[in-house]
Amino acid sequence: MLKLLALDRFTILLIVMVILATIIPVSGWAENIFSVITTIAIAILFFLHGAKISRESLVDGIMHWKFHVVVFAFTFALFPLLGLLAKPLLLPILGKELYWGFLFMCFLPSTVQSSIAFTSVAKGNVASAVCSASFSNLIGMFITPILVSFFILGQSQHDFDPTSAVVKIALLLLVPFILGQILRPYVYPYMLKIPGLVKGFDQGTILMVVYGAFSSAVVAGLWQLVSWQTLLILTLVCSVFLTIIMLLAFYIPKWLGFNKADQIAMFFCSSKKTLASGVPMAQILFIGQPLGMIVLPIMIFHQIQLMVCGVIANYWSKSMDDESSIGSEIKE
Repeated sequence: MLKLLALDRFTILLIVMVILATIIPVSGWAENIFSVITTIAIAILFFLHGAKISRESLVDGIMHWKFHVVVFAFTFALFPLLGLLAKPLLLPILGKELYWGFLFMCFLPSTVQSSIAFTSVAKGNVASAVCSASFSNLIGMFITPILVSFFILGQSQHDFDPTSAVVKIALLLLVPFILGQILRPYVYPYMLKIPGLVKGFDQGTILMVVYGAFSSAVVAGLWQLVSWQTLLILTLVCSVFLTIIMLLAFYIPKWLGFNKADQIAMFFCSSKKTLASGVPMAQILFIGQPLGMIVLPIMIFHQIQLMVCGVIANYWSKSMDDESSIGSEIKE
């Protein structure tokens, strides 16, 4: 119940940021200052992510290569393929910018914290989830800009330089992560004293980024371009898409013969997309584009995936507890 309340609280805060940006958008010189502060916050966040993950967990997870191949295939092959195949249906319904945002969401890496958290709650393979989610974000810093360049911006912006975008994303996300790993022996002991630090900073940074992105979008006339009917259609599209992905993420690891703990971790790592990395990437990749419309699909998808995964993780946790208690009774 507490987890669900925390999830609801973050969802409410996201909605508050959108409303606040609609009523009081940050603009002009204040927007420039806010952008610098947000960039610093993003760098600190990924520094904390790097400091939080132990090298032992990373090494153990890396050795489980078959696990990572499946998650990688879902994240950077199946998601993009389904998004591209859906173009004839979605482009007329959503329009160019929202479809770009939907496709961009398909190109993003998996989440880090929520993938690990849900895997832990459901009693799955946490070590492999840590490594897979982290690896997904690291490799996504290079793959996502290339996919965006080839399938989205390459068709409309011939002067777009994917190499420059990769360098900017690496400086913003990868370099702080590596620094966090290097300084982990000194930083992590302090992080243990404040266990909610990364989660709080993660959510706070996302709220800042969303407020900044939607402020720019509102100033550019976002709500004159997106109707409530379009929002409902986009929510329905994201829900159907997530359902398809989750069904595949549930059955394919079973068919491939992975054990229960691996199946759980694969399900959560394969079916989700990151908002924390997605919005900063969008700010770099879609300069001069309607950013608010482009990040809207990942915002909606992110909230749906969190709510659905929360319910599933709690259900699987109770199921695992029931199986354990039945096993104990049989032994007795």
